[in-house]
Amino acid sequence: MVYLLDTHAVIWMAENSPSMPLAIKQIIGNSHNKIGISSVSLWEIAIKLSIGKLKISMSLKELIDYFRGRDFDFLQVEDEYVLGLSKLPPIHKDPFDRLLISTAIAEKMTIITVDENIQKYDVPWVW
Repeated sequence: MVYLLDTHAVIWMAENSPSMPLAIKQIIGNSHNKIGISSVSLWEIAIKLSIGKLKISMSLKELIDYFRGRDFDFLQVEDEYVLGLSKLPPIHKDPFDRLLISTAIAEKMTIITVDENIQKYDVPWVW
């Protein structure tokens, strides 16, 4: 299977948070699954760190290095993802989440998320 981590899942995975359920850790740790991290999540983390809306136990560089040192796929924003935004119903107003949803739809990925607003879209998700 192919999965896309929501931003909170990126953070919780890197920090080995107890908020991350064992079932999700097993999905991520299964070598048969491909796990993607969008540059959108990294932008969101960088912005929230810089304005004081987020505190994490590592620097942004350490977080990126953590995932680069493992077998995660990094996805850059493609035109197709941006174009897909106009097709999404206005359920969720968060621009980062909307771009993650569009990415998952375009790439046929399942989003790993606890976010109930994302779960309202016609996109596969797991938590």
